[in-house]
Amino acid sequence: QVLLVESGGGSVQAGGSLRLSCTYSRNTSLMAWFRQVPGKEREGVTTISKDGSTRYADSVKGRFTISKDNAENILYLQMNSLKPEDTAVYYCAAGYLYGHTFRESAFVYWGQGTQVTVSS
Repeated sequence: QVLLVESGGGSVQAGGSLRLSCTYSRNTSLMAWFRQVPGKEREGVTTISKDGSTRYADSVKGRFTISKDNAENILYLQMNSLKPEDTAVYYCAAGYLYGHTFRESAFVYWGQGTQVTVSS
């Protein structure tokens, strides 16, 4: 079992930055950040594989950066140039797939989520 605990959410004005952290108990081949707005489906934001390769949703490319500190077992999401439409609950997720995907079924473990609110 892999335990995931997110932190770092909060409120920020449009154009601002936030960094989310996700502490994980064990490394897996694929980790990701998803987000969900009430009443909408959860969507994939970004993934990172064990070799460090990354993938981003078009909506966040150039603004968000995913990274991992394998020594400390922390997954990060640096979010810059935030927009009101980035407001959501953000979840980190971990799975054993080799390759990149935003299919939720590929991720076995999920964190509890952290709220990010961006005001205009």
